[in-house]
Amino acid sequence: MTRSPETQPQKLPAQSAGTDKKKKITLETVFPDNPAWQPLRIDPAVGERMAYDGLIGGYGCCYGAFYSIIGQMAELHGAPYNEFPFHVMKAGRGGVGGWESTCGALLGAAFAYGLFYEKKEHNELVRELFYWHDTTPLPIYRPATNCKLDVELPSCTIGNVLCTTSKVRWAHASGFPVKSKERSERCARLTADVARKAIEILNAKIDGSFVPTVDKKAAIQYTVDVG
Repeated sequence: MTRSPETQPQKLPAQSAGTDKKKKITLETVFPDNPAWQPLRIDPAVGERMAYDGLIGGYGCCYGAFYSIIGQMAELHGAPYNEFPFHVMKAGRGGVGGWESTCGALLGAAFAYGLFYEKKEHNELVRELFYWHDTTPLPIYRPATNCKLDVELPSCTIGNVLCTTSKVRWAHASGFPVKSKERSERCARLTADVARKAIEILNAKIDGSFVPTVDKKAAIQYTVDVG
């Protein structure tokens, strides 16, 4: 059978074993092109409430952050944004399936960026957002209305993108148990904070005013006590 031009094996450069020379390898999978989606300006204030509602509504932090961006575009502009299967983002709740790995709110925002930008630009946006998350005392947001737990909550700098580390460090700093209504409320508010910042970064990128401030090598280094 003769392949059509669209389904011909793709050639990519690769490092040959034991040498610095590049050689061609053949991919046996033909991957589709990215859809022609364009990023659109949206409202950070609206987004933070959407993100908060996503978590307290049971959809999860990843869903809430993602919907605050793509869902807002969908509600304002319809297709193609409203054609995204949003339910898949529920998989990111609790650090992906409750495994408490990378914070779901950060994942949701990173996935939203990925719908519009390729590697270099995408990495710049993600670094900006993740570094801000790691170095900013959070949470900041407190809903003016319909707050699930309307109490004052302390903020602290987490310095880590891991869900479980974030919860434990905040619990230690605040004095509230990890498994408490206060900690759950904190995560809802943090999801709102991440969504707002992610939208501000995206809007700046769209406007042409975004200037990366985080160096590629500035990722916070984590140490593990194995003793």
